[in-house]
Amino acid sequence: MLPVVAIVGRPNVGKSTLFNRILGRRKAIVDNFSGVTRDRHYAEVRRFGRPFLLIDTGGFEPASTDRLLTQMREQTQLAIEEADVILFVADGPQGLTPSDLEVANLLRRVEKPVFCAVNKIDGHHQEPSVAEFYQLGWDELYPVSAEHGRGVEDLMEVLVTELPEATGDSEPEESVRLAVIGRPNVGKSSLINKLLGQERMVANPEAGTTRDSVDTPFRYNRCGYLLIDTAGIRRKGKVSQRLEKYSVIQALKALDRAQVALLVLDAQEGVTDQDATVAGYAHEKGRAIILVVNKWDLVAKDNATLGRFVDQVRRGFKFLAYAPILFVSAETGQRVRKILEEVERVAAEYNKTVSTSPLNQVLQDAVRHHQPPVFRGRRVKLFYITQTGTQPPTFTIFANASEGLHFSYQRYLENKLREAFGFSGCPIRLIFKDRVH
Repeated sequence: MLPVVAIVGRPNVGKSTLFNRILGRRKAIVDNFSGVTRDRHYAEVRRFGRPFLLIDTGGFEPASTDRLLTQMREQTQLAIEEADVILFVADGPQGLTPSDLEVANLLRRVEKPVFCAVNKIDGHHQEPSVAEFYQLGWDELYPVSAEHGRGVEDLMEVLVTELPEATGDSEPEESVRLAVIGRPNVGKSSLINKLLGQERMVANPEAGTTRDSVDTPFRYNRCGYLLIDTAGIRRKGKVSQRLEKYSVIQALKALDRAQVALLVLDAQEGVTDQDATVAGYAHEKGRAIILVVNKWDLVAKDNATLGRFVDQVRRGFKFLAYAPILFVSAETGQRVRKILEEVERVAAEYNKTVSTSPLNQVLQDAVRHHQPPVFRGRRVKLFYITQTGTQPPTFTIFANASEGLHFSYQRYLENKLREAFGFSGCPIRLIFKDRVH
């Protein structure tokens, strides 16, 4: 699990610009007026010797009663709770404001490392404006220019020293690590209870009942499993009603450790953008994926209902054509046992190895039926293929000019491998290399 760094501060101090600068590329939306970032953005950063998950938050206005600003404040408080290190950003040229003091008072009550970056210090002539920010109470201030990069490397060099070590796997290697991911209130905890046959998780119809990931080891068909619950977030006291974006952070942390992901969907709500976001992270991380449509008992049905919903799911997750779909009810237990049967099958596919001879037969047949494209006046030749990894299944194909292989032809080869060898529920990684003569 990667440590988490949260960027916080009042609106329009340059948090998103700093997020992009630390990330090393433009990801967060940036504009020259307050309130552009209304939800968190998150990205893995691996540029400073210590990988971590970076969160960009919306502006924090402690005293505002505006509904949007109130919701943004809730999101920021949730990010602070989840973070291992907090990066507080202030606006140097604008000077210290009452809102800065309020945010600083909040952060002083948090028992976590806090770094104060005074932003928009573009040159030495602006550095005297940093002095008043010592009123915030931190011994060390970091003058930076997120726009130009000034001082950011020095700040990050110190910040990464406060990051906790990424946690390793303590469970036995033979355990299949299974993450349950999805939006809050789709029934993840109820599903886990039904799978385990006990009230292991606190299940509640109110969104965000589960505060932290909880690991549960169990056995099924004489195989060991470690089940990771990632069901939403609950703040102390009032439960925030806008937690959906935040579930991505929990999913990311769980997926760092998982091999197989159960993506739980709500049959009544259908596929949402947030479902697709979480699924995209699982796919990019190379995890095996099973789509579990929960609350199927609550859907009014006719002869065409199942087919329509399958079509909707396939449209919503075009990149997950390989993922099996299960329709269940955690409430009644309907088809819940099918989940573990599918996990067992998909886990075997995730670890499957195929010998070189049949792989090359499939490659030759694929090339014979559909020739590779012509590139720079000559046809691309594919010489041979070999499996070079599992979890996910990974194959290296040697060619004479691999850069000439269009994405569509790579997808064609992937489909041919699936037709021949299965790999249900698993992404396939194809690596193309030019053969050295």
